[in-house]
Amino acid sequence: MAVHDVAYIELYTSNRKSVVDYFVSSMGFTQAAEAVAVDRSSALLRQGSVNLVVTTGPATWKFLSAHGDGIADIALTCDDVDQSTRAAVAAGATVTGSAHGTSTVSGFGSVTHTLVPRQDGPSPGLPPGRNWSEVADGSAAPTGRIQLLDHIAICLDAASIDTYGVFYRDAFGLTRYSSEYVDVGAHAMDSLVVRSASGQITFTLVAPDPRKGPGQLDAFLERNGAPGVQHLAFLVESIIPAVHEFRDRGVEFLTVPESYYDSLAERVPGMTAEIDRLRAAQVLADRDEWGDLLQLFSRSPYERNTLFYELIQRRGSRGFGSSNIRALYEAVERDRLAAE
Repeated sequence: MAVHDVAYIELYTSNRKSVVDYFVSSMGFTQAAEAVAVDRSSALLRQGSVNLVVTTGPATWKFLSAHGDGIADIALTCDDVDQSTRAAVAAGATVTGSAHGTSTVSGFGSVTHTLVPRQDGPSPGLPPGRNWSEVADGSAAPTGRIQLLDHIAICLDAASIDTYGVFYRDAFGLTRYSSEYVDVGAHAMDSLVVRSASGQITFTLVAPDPRKGPGQLDAFLERNGAPGVQHLAFLVESIIPAVHEFRDRGVEFLTVPESYYDSLAERVPGMTAEIDRLRAAQVLADRDEWGDLLQLFSRSPYERNTLFYELIQRRGSRGFGSSNIRALYEAVERDRLAAE
C-alpha cells in the first residue's frame, strides 16, 4: 500500500497564461505538453524531476471560488492502485474519481491524491486520461536550477496534525520523520514531517497552536478557506546564484532582517566566510548533525496570498532547519502585517 514518488502536482488557476509564464520565465520551467478538453485545459511544465500541471476551465471553478489559485491534486505513484485505494479508504479517505487505471482519493481540505501506477525507470509525469500533445522536447526533463521537489508544506487546522499524521501513515505508508514546536511569543505553530520509505515523498504538516493568538497560519486558513498546500520546496544545487537569477527574472522573495546575519557566525561557525554572500542574497542558513541547509522563500504571486515557493540547498543536511522554521514564520508574519 506504500506510495513511492510524486508523479505530478496539479495547480488550478483562473489565468493559465500568467501562471505558466511565471514558472517558465521566472523559475526556468519548460512547457512540455498541453491538453485541451471540454471542461479544462492543462499545461505540463517540467524542470529536473518536477512535473507540474497547470489547469484552468469550468472543472476548476468550484475549487477556485473556494480557495483561489492553488494546488488541487498531489498525484502519487504506487505499485497497486486498487490496494492503495483500499488502504486510503480504510484510513478515512473517500474515492472522488477513478479512470484510466488511476484512482483519486481525498487528502486534506479540497486537495486530492490521484494514485498512479508506478513505472520502471523515470516516469514521464503525463497524467493519464488526457489528450496530451507535446509542445517541446517532452522526452527528457529539462535542465535548470531546480533538481527535484524537496518537500510539500501543508497548512492544517489547529490541533489536527496528529490526526493527519496517522492518516498518511495508514493510507500511504508515510512515517514520522521529525516534529517541531515553534513559539514566537504571541503566536506558535506545530510541525510534523512525514516521509515515504523511498525518501521521495516528504510532507511537512504545520498548524497553528489554538492556545495562542491568531497569526500567519490562521490567516492562511482564512484566505484559503480550508487546509491547503502552503508552499512547494524546490531543491537546487547552488542556492545563491539561483536566488540572484530568479530575482532578476521577477521572483519576489521574503526579506530577512539584518540581525539574523549578525548572529549567524555564532550559530553556524562553519559559514563565517559565506555570511556576506548569504546576506546579499538574503538566504537563510542552518546546520544539523548531518550538514548544512540553505533556504529562501518567495512571496506568493497569487491574489489571495496563499501558495508560495521555497528554494533549498542541502549540504548533507537531512532536516528542515529548526531555527529556519522560526525565521520563516517570522518573515511571513512581517510580510502579513505589512500588507494589512
